[in-house]
Amino acid sequence: MLFTEFVGHKDAKLALILNLIDPQIGGVLFVGKRGTGKSTLARAIRTLAPELPFIELPLNVTEDALLGGVDLEETIGRGERVFQAGLLARAHGGVIYVDEVNLLNPEILSLLFEVQSRGENLIEREGMSRKHPSSFAIIASMNPEEGDLSPHFLDRFGMCVGFENPNGAERLRVLKRTTFEQPERYRRRDERIKQRIILGRELKERVSLSDGLREKAAELCLGAMVAGHRADIALLRAARAYAAFCGQEEVTEGHLLKVLPLVLLHRRRFLEYYEQEQGEQPQREDEKDKKEDNELLDHSQEDRPEGQELAPPSFKHGGGREEVFEVGEAFRVRRLAFRKDRRERVSLGRRTKTRFSGKGGRYVRSLLRKGDKDIALDATLRAAAPWQLLRGRKDAVIVKEEDLRFKERERRLRHLVIFVVDGSGSMGANRRMVATKGAIQSLLLDCYQKRDKVSLIVFRKDRAEVVLPPTSSVELASKRLKELPVGGKTPLGAGLLAAYNLIKQVKLKHPETRFLVILVSDGRANQGVSGLNVWEEIKRCAMLLREVREADCIVVDTEDKSSFLRTDLAFKVASLLEAGYFTMTDLRAEGLVQLVAKNL
Repeated sequence: MLFTEFVGHKDAKLALILNLIDPQIGGVLFVGKRGTGKSTLARAIRTLAPELPFIELPLNVTEDALLGGVDLEETIGRGERVFQAGLLARAHGGVIYVDEVNLLNPEILSLLFEVQSRGENLIEREGMSRKHPSSFAIIASMNPEEGDLSPHFLDRFGMCVGFENPNGAERLRVLKRTTFEQPERYRRRDERIKQRIILGRELKERVSLSDGLREKAAELCLGAMVAGHRADIALLRAARAYAAFCGQEEVTEGHLLKVLPLVLLHRRRFLEYYEQEQGEQPQREDEKDKKEDNELLDHSQEDRPEGQELAPPSFKHGGGREEVFEVGEAFRVRRLAFRKDRRERVSLGRRTKTRFSGKGGRYVRSLLRKGDKDIALDATLRAAAPWQLLRGRKDAVIVKEEDLRFKERERRLRHLVIFVVDGSGSMGANRRMVATKGAIQSLLLDCYQKRDKVSLIVFRKDRAEVVLPPTSSVELASKRLKELPVGGKTPLGAGLLAAYNLIKQVKLKHPETRFLVILVSDGRANQGVSGLNVWEEIKRCAMLLREVREADCIVVDTEDKSSFLRTDLAFKVASLLEAGYFTMTDLRAEGLVQLVAKNL
């Protein structure tokens, strides 16, 4: 299909054109459901720049295929290492297209962005060092229903465009253009755009940009609460490229505003961070004199003897009316992705990738270390190839012990997911606990699919309680959830401390366990358990959880965001925990599609 023959999606077409004029904008990401034309439009760019390389990156691409490596056949024949260029060398000066980029190996995607930002590819492996220029634009597409892309990778894209299914009139136009119309007039249109792109490349370096517009760009990005400076840089580059495409030698505010939605769509933050600490209750003087629990929180992990735990204090039950709410409607949860670590494990599951010490799993790289690993034949042959002439090879390849390389494998493992649930009276306001229980039930179903173990901690009144010890029974967890009452104050620090102590107990018996702590709360803490200021107590408990390298944290904010009196205190807790932050809406798998559609 020709570029101008594609129906609709003017913003997506403009984003592609601007990246052809200036690849340093950072590429473009197409987000939409299946069948919206993302891949078709991305591939149609070849009609605008047929002279540029257009490389489609397969999802199963290896590091050697991407970066380049040893040409095994030539190396054996010559008796010296011969470099074989990878896809990045072929893409120099052109475009790399990644379909379903959210399914690409994150390590490969990280390498791709690293080379793109540097403009050159550096290969160092098996005693060989090579460097070559590699400048290209990245075009990618993704279907959010198939999984998410981390915020870090999203920010690396200069632009983002949302795709929707065509309406009735657009569907008729698509049928007409693909079955009845002659493409000659679209070839003429493509040729005119092609000439404007060529002129835009020549003109862009002469396009001037005033200090006032630079300040305007910074203000717009700050107003959208965008982190970092990539958005500012991409916005200015895109505005300059658009001015060049329009044949003008000076960037105007109109150029800036035209490209602004393309640059901010995937970076926009809808939540504000409030420093105010609402909901905190003044403490009596006799409570401030408590010493026992205060001392528990005064010392860091390094100050305590190995294996020593923070014992949960003994509390008296607080008052308050209790109420049990039903479980709300469940939904499909968005994919939750977490960092890999360097620890080798034998446990199996379906959540996070980890190094696998057994014989199964996906072969990811070769190692010199043997252990009980099997031989990596490809890496072994590459190591032996340069020495074949010296070893007198005639027919078979001569392999010596120093050539041997061994396979490192990875598989997915399960987590122990610890739900730390706010059972205070504030959760009963406007029956918010109904939707909250529905969200927790949805997360429990996700845990079942990922083969995770689960545990349930509830904090309310003046204590935290482990109402469900670690178990593989999601049915039992659902039963406990259904019976969960609400009422009383909010001892959030006690909940975090109980989660920390549970992790310490499990680690003693099962040191290979990987943990996920999911805090479900509105963050309105108003009850301490140690005599400290409530938020000082939370800060110290959060510090303890951050010290556990095997634990990831997520905060699910249950606050009603439509309320004028919103506090966003749960976001503050997430910052203290260095945790992922989700509102109840963000947790849904279709949330990304709705987010894009809202900004179309």
